[in-house]
Amino acid sequence: MATLVGDALLPAFFPLLSGSFMLSWQHLTFIGDSVITLPAAAAIIVWLLAAGAWRLALTWTTLLGSALFLVLATKVAFIGWGIGIPALDFTGISGHAMRACAVLPVLAYLLFQQARASVRALGVLAAFCFGLVISLSRLVLHFHSASEVVSGIGLGTLVAVNFLRHSAGQPALQLQRWVVGLTMLALVPSSYAEPSQSQRWVTKVALYLSGHDRPYVRKANGELARAPMRSVEH
Repeated sequence: MATLVGDALLPAFFPLLSGSFMLSWQHLTFIGDSVITLPAAAAIIVWLLAAGAWRLALTWTTLLGSALFLVLATKVAFIGWGIGIPALDFTGISGHAMRACAVLPVLAYLLFQQARASVRALGVLAAFCFGLVISLSRLVLHFHSASEVVSGIGLGTLVAVNFLRHSAGQPALQLQRWVVGLTMLALVPSSYAEPSQSQRWVTKVALYLSGHDRPYVRKANGELARAPMRSVEH
């Protein structure tokens, strides 16, 4: 199974590695992008269904879907109506942080199914720590405030922990290696893709629902206010 893990993960992330096998903050934050994490989340569903674990597939879909909706709702609420928490510099839950901390630990848990419990636990912990580093990149690159990143970490962790709790006590899943291999190969193009334009889409949805012509934004001085001119970007 260790060979399967290596063969599956390395091709998908090799383009993100520099010659010294170190990732820049830009590369790290890209791994949390929806063009990477959502296909990975979909791959988890495929793995579970192929293993006959349709209840776990439904649980995973429900947990992650609910978290994605909550992230979207907080962003739409701020962009469309200015609903946020100025004291905490909060304008919406970080989707990158949420997805990284939800998807990566579950990926590790499933890929290490046939390993010893201690090895599987170590893999999940390492994946979670990687998710934390990806979350940190959102702060370093000034895409989010601390409250937005922390809330994303908390929500993503809640998703992963609840999935692992539902999986506890059940027989080890017999993942179909050919299914894992094919889905991971299908994820390779994602590592070459451009970052998603999800923020622009969210802004358009927020403006449509609110009926406003200008979004609420976080200004350079940290103030949360309406954009000074007509804009659909944030």
